[in-house]
Amino acid sequence: MSRKTTGEWLLSHHSHFEDDGRSLQKKKTKTIAISSGKGGVGKTSTAIKFAKTLVELGEKVLLIDCDYNLSNTALKLGYPINDHFFDLISNKLNFEDAIYKDGNFHLLSACNGNLDIFENGLSIETIITDIMSVHGPEYDTVILDCPAGLSREVCSLSSYCDHRFVIVTPDKSSITDSYSLIKVLTQKFGIRDHHLIFNKVSSTKQYERLTSTFLKTAEHYLDCRLKVLGAIPFFRENVDLFDRELLKVAGSQINKSFNKVILKFTEEDIGSHPESLAYCSSRLAEDLGSEHDVQSI
Repeated sequence: MSRKTTGEWLLSHHSHFEDDGRSLQKKKTKTIAISSGKGGVGKTSTAIKFAKTLVELGEKVLLIDCDYNLSNTALKLGYPINDHFFDLISNKLNFEDAIYKDGNFHLLSACNGNLDIFENGLSIETIITDIMSVHGPEYDTVILDCPAGLSREVCSLSSYCDHRFVIVTPDKSSITDSYSLIKVLTQKFGIRDHHLIFNKVSSTKQYERLTSTFLKTAEHYLDCRLKVLGAIPFFRENVDLFDRELLKVAGSQINKSFNKVILKFTEEDIGSHPESLAYCSSRLAEDLGSEHDVQSI
């Protein structure tokens, strides 16, 4: 098994990176909202993995848990639960003291059942966009781990960001709910560019059906552009084991599949646009490796 880090694995597959391993050329801060039509599809795991990988590539990244009273991001990372988010917006803590720091990976975690934040009726989307406006320039990328579902907060935060990743699984409720989220963002908020990542995919045939269904439906009914970044294979283990496999160094099928998703996005960010059905179909075997079941969240 390869002992390369995720960043080294990506650097070795990307002609636009410098040979000495330096990071991508600096640009303005990128902002990415990661959302899903329903819960339990791997949204938070995806947000963490994407943030950690960009750090390995040399970026300074802020990850914000926008599910402000359910601290799942901190729990997955093994960080202690606290009320730093509420203390920050209550002016009891400054930003530097409110975030967790692991090198260039910074996390603004959520609270966990905080009654004050629950009862105050705060406009959380406004608070988070204000935080991004003030502190975003300190980072190369800011990633929002949005709450699951279709809500005003999710739509407002998604529309504020440069990019939107919608995580979809093959079950009907995830497909329907994800389509509804994209529909509202497109028709109500005027957001016409969306990225799709399919998780828990069992075979290339299933991936091809999902990709074809989403792209053709969006083309027919919505005036928007969907960019399919790839698939994460189905894994028949529990959530904790999935997270360990996802976040470890390159070598596992899960890790390799996710790295290809990230690679497609970084290629697109530089100038390539791999959104067509023909492009997606030509890369199915590479994304999934084979047509056997390999993964679960």
